Amino acid sequence: MTGIATFFDAFANTLGEMWQKTGFSTGTWQQFVMIGIACFLIYLAVVRKFEPLLLLPIAFGMLLSNLPMGNMIHMEYFDPDRIKEAGIEGMVNYKGLLKDGGLLDFLYLGVKLGIYPPLIFLGIGAMTDFGPLLANPRSLLLGAAAQLGIFTSFLGALLWAFTPEEAASIGIIGGADGPTAIYVTKTLAPALLGPIAVAAYSYMALVPVIQPPIMRLLTTKKERAVVMEQLRVVSRTEKILFPIVVTILVALLIPDATPLVGMLMLGNLFRESGVVDRLVKTSANELINIVTIFLGVTVGATATGATFLDPKTLKIIVLGVAAFAVGTAGGVLLGKLLYVTSGGKVNPLIGSAGVSAVPMAARVSQVEGQKANPSNFLLMHAMGPNVAGVIGSAVAAGILLALLA
Repeated sequence: MTGIATFFDAFANTLGEMWQKTGFSTGTWQQFVMIGIACFLIYLAVVRKFEPLLLLPIAFGMLLSNLPMGNMIHMEYFDPDRIKEAGIEGMVNYKGLLKDGGLLDFLYLGVKLGIYPPLIFLGIGAMTDFGPLLANPRSLLLGAAAQLGIFTSFLGALLWAFTPEEAASIGIIGGADGPTAIYVTKTLAPALLGPIAVAAYSYMALVPVIQPPIMRLLTTKKERAVVMEQLRVVSRTEKILFPIVVTILVALLIPDATPLVGMLMLGNLFRESGVVDRLVKTSANELINIVTIFLGVTVGATATGATFLDPKTLKIIVLGVAAFAVGTAGGVLLGKLLYVTSGGKVNPLIGSAGVSAVPMAARVSQVEGQKANPSNFLLMHAMGPNVAGVIGSAVAAGILLALLA
């Protein structure tokens, strides 16, 4: 009997030791909550189809980094304060990274060094037709008006006790442009990268939910029913000169916006030149898809329990949706002004597309216009402000970086 008792004691001790070495015993409640949030985001991406191309890799990256004992990413190698405490100069602790870094650490370099967002913009440029913007230059004004949400939320975040750098990173959510939000945040407030990225892409996915009530509230049925004149045909020469001229002007006026705007225009020049079909296909397909995977997984991996489950995250979510709503309202209100000054020839709904969620925001303008007038076709008219919004959000990011970086 004594031998049997000894055996069971030893067996129980072995099981206890094995349990102590599992993630179930070493994991914190924050990690398990984050695993639950990650699974919920995966559900939204797969079942509800909310921006799945980015939300799915972001959610899985979040899942990987919050698994107890996973050690998938080491944010201390990228934390400016810890790098400074270690007596190392620069943005990254390369010594520690090369010694103990893993896959996600090395992939995160593309975020930290600002490589992935401009490459995303290259692909967007290769996929986008700037013709509607050139056919109706007033679209630039609508794209600029929709950036109002960025700067109002920036001020709101300052009043809510965020630092200027954090406020700028939160405000950029109002541009409805995930890569731009990541590009600004990785420089100004890297600790908030996870919450801001999730908020930015979540609101992009919710464009068809957030925008229509604001559009209907600020316009009359008569305004929404306006049928706009057909856009003029834009020449090939105009389409080729536009990306070159814009790049030169932006580089001279707002140098900090050049990486984003420059790559956007390079992709568009590939498209419009008609001489590099292979580069257009690669930029618009293989390259942007590969970069999207790397960007999504690594950004999601930064959303650990310690940083995400913080009162700041709830404030970011509130300020983010406010930024998006104000941006939408700004575009619609300027659209109403153009409606008046044009003698009723401009449908104010196209102003809502000034946020840079391409082409989803333009489709929302089309849907709302057809509800008021089934014969209304606003899609191409709305693409002008939509493209202008992409440029506008990149310019706004450059201004914030110039002021605060």
